[in-house]
Amino acid sequence: MYSVAELKDILRIRLSKKRCQHSLNVADEAKKLSIIYGGDPEKAYIAGLLHDVCKEIPHDEQLEMVRKSTLDICPAELVTPALYHAPAGAWYTQNVLGIHDDDLLNAIRYHTIARGGMSMLEKVVYLADLISADRTYKDVAKMRKLAYADIYEAMYEALRFSISDVVEKGSQLPVHTINAYNEYAAWAVSARKG
Repeated sequence: MYSVAELKDILRIRLSKKRCQHSLNVADEAKKLSIIYGGDPEKAYIAGLLHDVCKEIPHDEQLEMVRKSTLDICPAELVTPALYHAPAGAWYTQNVLGIHDDDLLNAIRYHTIARGGMSMLEKVVYLADLISADRTYKDVAKMRKLAYADIYEAMYEALRFSISDVVEKGSQLPVHTINAYNEYAAWAVSARKG
């Protein structure tokens, strides 16, 4: 297993300064969220560090890794190059870095599209990527506050935000994203009744 310092060195080689800083920010955020929600902060930090490890390599190389993987890749992902880096990153982490922790690999793999039945680690990395210190979209302060107050409400709002963005761009929605949204929409209905 690589040390955190060695993983940071790998990121410095593979990523631009800006993307490397984003990865460090996501790692910090994932660790903080993990502490709040009773997860494993060290694993969250590593997953946050590695979530974009393949983000800046050419799309054809990313797609080659995706096709080599045994991950459940849906057709919408295969026609959306912006999504390749997540499953490619999981493949790289497992096959090049030799990290075989399924929860950590899933946190990397689903950090862009989410899925139904996410583990706590997957949720904190998904949210950490959305609220990291370098994010500046319109409602980021609201999302940050929500992420630290109620992880279920934060996931519901994050998925609503992400889905509306995908629909606005006219892109396809991965089935995993739909499953995640349906799970949290059902939670929201139940929470409002209770």
